[in-house]
Amino acid sequence: MPSTSAPRGKLILAGIIFAFLWASASAGTKVGLSAVQPFVLFVPRFFMAATIMLFISHVLLKKRLPKGKEWRQVAIYGLFNISLYLGIYVVGMTEVSAGLGALAAATNPVFISLLSTIWLRRPLRPVTVVSLLLCLAGIGVAAWPLMADSYATPWGLSMVLLSMVAYSIGSIYFSGRVWTDLHIFTINGWQTLFGGIFLLPLMAAWYQPGLNHFNLTWLLATLWLVIPVSIIAVLLWLYLLKDNPVNASFWLFLCPIFGFGISAALMGEPLSLYTLASVVLVVAGLYLVQRARKKS
Repeated sequence: MPSTSAPRGKLILAGIIFAFLWASASAGTKVGLSAVQPFVLFVPRFFMAATIMLFISHVLLKKRLPKGKEWRQVAIYGLFNISLYLGIYVVGMTEVSAGLGALAAATNPVFISLLSTIWLRRPLRPVTVVSLLLCLAGIGVAAWPLMADSYATPWGLSMVLLSMVAYSIGSIYFSGRVWTDLHIFTINGWQTLFGGIFLLPLMAAWYQPGLNHFNLTWLLATLWLVIPVSIIAVLLWLYLLKDNPVNASFWLFLCPIFGFGISAALMGEPLSLYTLASVVLVVAGLYLVQRARKKS
């Protein structure tokens, strides 16, 4: 992948590691859900990740706090990007396989493209519709045999897709706001903290002691979701975006491949020709929308 500023080798390595870590989030979530309830897995994760990022931002880097309307902006961003996106996602993942969850998450750029068109009241381009249809077809092809083998349910898949819509709305909201010199660690730290706070009442309301086992499985899953996924993968993503935002998005193509591979290795989930067809369809949809974005 060519670069104009960073060495190509470093970019390729960063892209591969990012795709692997990002795709591993679904498997890490499924492992954690075998020990605790959905919100019990994710809410502590949010507070841990927020604490680390805010420590780096305000203590190590000496960056300023948000001020004025920036507090409202990070809170709204946290509502969509953390509370709604990941809150709905983790609930859906209780009835969706890790591989299918990773496949669905990879379609985010297509949903963002579609919702951006609607949000900005622009004419709907055929390439956006075709990309969405290809991605949805890919998810459907992957889901069909998994539903038959009880690895997924229509309700779980619907929740995961709904979470992608919430994420897309959050991304559009973020890109439309003025953040001046507010550091990215500050934004991410506070939006993650607000997102966790918004989910606390739901965690408390649905908490059932007998369904939660704070064992080694829970601890390892939580630490994996906090450090490699929420912090390292995000830093690598920002590094790729800084070099070339359009090229960075192409690394998302690897996420479905890594996602199914990780889920098969760790969770014993089946791989078949349906899996291959689904990845091809989703990657084709992503390619079309990214190529259109690159041209524009």
